[in-house]
Amino acid sequence: MEHNFDTIVATATPLALSAIGVIRVSGTEAYNIVSSVFSKKIVPKYINHGYIVDQGKKIDEVILLPFVAPHSYTGEDVIEIQTHGSPSVINSILELILSKGARMAQKGEFTKRAFLNHRIDLSQAEAVIDIINSKTSKSAQNALNNLEGYLRDKINNLKNSLTDLYAKIIASIDFPEDVKEIDKETIVSICSDKITEIENILKNSKSHDFIRDGFNVCLIGKPNVGKSSLFNALLNYSRAIVTPIEGTTRDTIKETINLDGYLINLVDTAGIRDKNGVDLVEKIGIDNSISAIQASNIVLFLFENTKLEIDDKLLNNSKDKSIIYVKTKCDINDFDVDDDVIKISSTTGFGIDKLKSKILDVIKTVIPEETDYTTNKRQQYCLLSAKNSLSNIIQTSKFTAEPDLFAMDLKSAIISLGEITGEVFTDSILEDIFSNFCIGK
Repeated sequence: MEHNFDTIVATATPLALSAIGVIRVSGTEAYNIVSSVFSKKIVPKYINHGYIVDQGKKIDEVILLPFVAPHSYTGEDVIEIQTHGSPSVINSILELILSKGARMAQKGEFTKRAFLNHRIDLSQAEAVIDIINSKTSKSAQNALNNLEGYLRDKINNLKNSLTDLYAKIIASIDFPEDVKEIDKETIVSICSDKITEIENILKNSKSHDFIRDGFNVCLIGKPNVGKSSLFNALLNYSRAIVTPIEGTTRDTIKETINLDGYLINLVDTAGIRDKNGVDLVEKIGIDNSISAIQASNIVLFLFENTKLEIDDKLLNNSKDKSIIYVKTKCDINDFDVDDDVIKISSTTGFGIDKLKSKILDVIKTVIPEETDYTTNKRQQYCLLSAKNSLSNIIQTSKFTAEPDLFAMDLKSAIISLGEITGEVFTDSILEDIFSNFCIGK
């Protein structure tokens, strides 16, 4: 059942100088409102060419793409207006459409309407923002798979199996003379199988988070060891200031790079040394460096003479991190090092590709297998809740065979899975999700 909403309008492209700007209008009055400012009669399902006019004055030459409900993104009547990409022109058209009775759309309202009008489920709606926010091909591909329904289908298969079991249990309770009671061994077996399926989804949750948010790679070492030079070499442009003066980098500097489809959040840090004799600003920078280590997934420990330059304090703060040792300045100070050390020169580029390969090797130990979909924190929480409910059934079965007790936890598991696809939702859940969208989507 479609909802009847008011008519909304927003730009679907950034309000900046560009070749084309797109304005999207959606709602029951979309055709009437746009028809009142278009120079020709709008022909649905066809590309329409003409002018946007205000009291006989032409504002811009445009292309209209009209979609008829329910065959549109939102499930409503939708018209997309392609204008020239002048912010002034776009604003003039927006103001004109607003004056005819439309209102400005809120963040994510077009996609929210698509969900409420059953064009997409909630996991697909979340995939839309993941596609928009994706910074690598891998994250974009997984988000696109979610939009196409990979995660939805997996969750629905789980939920349908549990719903079928729940229906049989309830039927045996309500109609004991007609429906045979399901033995607890069968119930436990089915629940155990579904727990395994959930665990298989969740075991890759850490990988999903990395694909979406990226790996934090932190450059650590004493002052003037070459951290900023390596930082610039990995970025392939000069981002951090490099001088021979110790303490040049006074704070953490963050940038992202795309490494073979993986997002890397690269962090250059202030050189860490004894705080005695350094000024307040450098002390704060050193503290920030320690915090950066603790927040990292991979630590690049840089030294130019010997690994003994890396003190125990740094190592203690790097527990549970993947550590890569890097010998710097090999163009002027080269010598044999341990096999586990990567030798580089940021000046000549020597060893940089080898270091990148090493980082990728570490990443692939964290992401041992590729998946066709990703889960976010909200979806992972719902899966854990469903798993806990099913685990309760297995625990309860050790003490009783009462089917109504099994049914309670089974229903809770079904509800938790339904929250992933949006069969069960609250206004606060929708607010949390769609407030992360941009206006116009």
